[in-house]
Amino acid sequence: QVQLVESGGGLVQPGGSLRLSCAASAMLFSINRMGWYRQAPGKHRELVATITSGGGTNYADSVKGRFTISRDNAKNTVYLQMNSLKPEDTAVYFCNALRYGDVYWGQGTQVTVST
Repeated sequence: QVQLVESGGGLVQPGGSLRLSCAASAMLFSINRMGWYRQAPGKHRELVATITSGGGTNYADSVKGRFTISRDNAKNTVYLQMNSLKPEDTAVYFCNALRYGDVYWGQGTQVTVST
């Protein structure tokens, strides 16, 4: 079992930045892949970014060049640095972990981009 706890969401103006954190209860090296997904009201949950145990990253086209996923193995924490935020980035952001075929989710953190 892996528990995931997100933090760092909030309200930010367009063009601003936020950094989300996801603290895992397991050692990151034991997790095959971690990622961030988001779900806006009335929409399906969508992939934002992933990072593998080997450090490989993948991004949705809509966030490439603006968001960066990273990991700190010593803290068992994955981050999502979000820059140049747009109103369409408004959503609940969920942390996700894939380990030995099992999928785990955090409770989500709200990100609102608005004036």
